[in-house]
Amino acid sequence: MDDKPRAHRRRLRRALLASAAGAAVLGGVLVTLPWGGQPPPPAPTPQERALAAVTSGVPAALPDLEALAAERERHLRTHPGDARAWAELGAARVEQGLRLADPRYWPRAEKALRSALKVVRKDHVPALRTMAVLANARRDYAGARAWGEAARKLEPERWTTYPPLIEASAGLGDDEETGRLLEKLAKLRSGPEVMARAAAVYRDRGWREDAAAKLTDAASAAGEPAERAAYLERAGQLAWERGDREDALRRFQEAVRTDPDQRAAQAGQGRVLAALGRTTEALSAYRTALAKHPRPEYALELGELYESLGMRQAADARYALLRERVRLAAAHGADEELVLGRFEADHGDAEAAVRRLRAEWKRQPSTEVADALGWALHRAGEHEEALPFAVRATEGTEGGGVRSALFAYHRGMIEDSLERYGAARRHLTEALRINPWFSPLHAPRAKEALARLGEPSVQAGPESF
Repeated sequence: MDDKPRAHRRRLRRALLASAAGAAVLGGVLVTLPWGGQPPPPAPTPQERALAAVTSGVPAALPDLEALAAERERHLRTHPGDARAWAELGAARVEQGLRLADPRYWPRAEKALRSALKVVRKDHVPALRTMAVLANARRDYAGARAWGEAARKLEPERWTTYPPLIEASAGLGDDEETGRLLEKLAKLRSGPEVMARAAAVYRDRGWREDAAAKLTDAASAAGEPAERAAYLERAGQLAWERGDREDALRRFQEAVRTDPDQRAAQAGQGRVLAALGRTTEALSAYRTALAKHPRPEYALELGELYESLGMRQAADARYALLRERVRLAAAHGADEELVLGRFEADHGDAEAAVRRLRAEWKRQPSTEVADALGWALHRAGEHEEALPFAVRATEGTEGGGVRSALFAYHRGMIEDSLERYGAARRHLTEALRINPWFSPLHAPRAKEALARLGEPSVQAGPESF
């Protein structure tokens, strides 16, 4: 047998093997080159994901938060002098309370944060910052400002201190300081969390298009699903406020798909579905949201939806839940006087609502409190005193730049009671132009009031226009 073909086949086989080996080496180089020839880094653990979120002030996934809190508690049983671990535990507990609408987390968070401050003699900036976040969650905006300023004094260039300070200033109705703080934050940091904070400020100023653009950018740039879902929920709320039901529903649905624990988006779906006439779906969405995220506001909204449907017993059950959640919040150091005052004004004791909201106004004179107090005074028969608060809530020159259909409706009804028919007509029309479906109870009443007022009369003089 001729050896030449056999030798040729051996040489060809060796060439092919060498070629394959070279390709494998090349492929390996291409894969490992970005990490300097090393294997790719492992994916972050749930604890690491949660820690990155809470230390940056962005939403974290609920399972990740529980993993972080459990790990830090185990560590602290043997290392009770670790201030950093105490601060991280406190931050996790604050975020859990926010995600679950459960104020029972607040004392646990505060205990952890005060332990961190005790270890380092009140100079631990992350703990101070998280105390500000906790105070905001409790609606103690004056306390949040004090804690935030203490942190800023120690490290004025730490960007994470500014978001809770911005929220506190907004809650106190200090629009000028809110603007200054946002400018400082933008100089120190860019990214989705800053875009989202800017969007909140823009929304309060009535710059809805700018706010929507910022939230769209924030959602696109967000890292983890929980963060992206939170920004999508806020974008949905903006769309709802301007009366765009279809866009709002898309945003809320996408938020829930992205993070099934995004209960605010489920409540948002209930709001929109009711406006679309899909009542059964709306009730289901609200009930799901309330079961997992029992905020008093959602109980009020669902109760009013039931009331609009003539289902008084079901409405009363949700109003009872609202009172229960307010009591629970108060027992754990949280202030829910605003939502309770709103409820009392429309469904309970209007004079009690006035007393509550006067005290709230003294503590934190924000646009929301101005609107609620003005409406409570109107419901109690004090129309003259009510009007300046309604003006404060709706006029940009008075600080109330937010474009709210509910606020415009309240002002219009107060003006109607004062026989200022032209102004009443303008503001009721504005409410329905902003969002014709803003409330299952009040939107129909706005339409009825406009129909009763009729068209302006030339003979009646300028005030009728």
